[in-house]
Amino acid sequence: MHVAGFVPACEGRSTLELRNVGRSGLRVSAVGLGCNNFGHSLDQAESSKVINVALDLGVTVFDTAPVYGASYGASEEVLGRGLGRRRDEAVVVTKFGVPADRANGFNTSRAAVLREIEASLTRLGTDHVDLYLLHWPDWTTPVEETLRALDDIVTSGKARYLGACNLSSWRFVEAHWIARTRRLHEFLVAQNEYSLAQRTADTDLLPALEEYGAALMPYAPLANGLLTGKYSTASAAPRDSRLGRNLWKTGDRHLTSGSLHLADALARFAAERGHTLLELAMSWLLSNPHVCTVIGGATNPGQVEANVSAGRGWRLDAEEFAEVDRICRAAEGAGR
Repeated sequence: MHVAGFVPACEGRSTLELRNVGRSGLRVSAVGLGCNNFGHSLDQAESSKVINVALDLGVTVFDTAPVYGASYGASEEVLGRGLGRRRDEAVVVTKFGVPADRANGFNTSRAAVLREIEASLTRLGTDHVDLYLLHWPDWTTPVEETLRALDDIVTSGKARYLGACNLSSWRFVEAHWIARTRRLHEFLVAQNEYSLAQRTADTDLLPALEEYGAALMPYAPLANGLLTGKYSTASAAPRDSRLGRNLWKTGDRHLTSGSLHLADALARFAAERGHTLLELAMSWLLSNPHVCTVIGGATNPGQVEANVSAGRGWRLDAEEFAEVDRICRAAEGAGR
């Protein structure tokens, strides 16, 4: 079942549907690829294999940032080389605002933004990025200053569309109000953490996005591995597992008793309907009309194939949605 307004991918190499990003004409694959492992746990050769498999499967969204990778800019460089002549098949997403030297916090001043876009384009080996996102809010720079710099970047053709990561709902609304009243390019998409294990966006951010016709591009859709089916109360991996050693050291946050009981309950719900927990996690997100693409990371081609497969078919109906909500509320109550 396709949600009304979404555009299925053309027949051919992939059945991944294409979705419009908010009220724009930009169309993206329902499943995207997070590139945080590029230049970190994956070298160039391994990353290139993942990139090409993703493209072959119909994935168009490649999400990176200067701070991804073992060194500043490494992920962008690896992605640029990996795409090579296939650059035009990709919707490249990168970010700004987190400098290499983070001792003084974030920086979204006009000077910093204009400097960062040039550096990112050089590392990516391209003349434009498709989506340019504010990575983290900078409380020392007026929002209007940042928006005016971004407006110039779009007008110059160095970025096609704009978005923001990790903004609270009121900050997102403020940015939209300033952009509209000053006739500047607006944030088209919000990229925030959102999954069956992290649903704070339900009550604040999603209503704001609906009001302004913007889309949600969830990151950590599998709660950094919790919702893949590999973890349960019966066989929880130790804290030094991959979940504990990843880029954000999320083991302590996700490998808790409450989270593992939630994963168990959701896995049972999915199994009763002939699906995996991974398929449920992806389907639940893609059944939400505000979600344009789900950003999933991968450390090998098999994980890309699994994410794409999970994002192709099942869409929860109203009854299934209600049951999932009940499971999540029960787990939240038990964890208090």
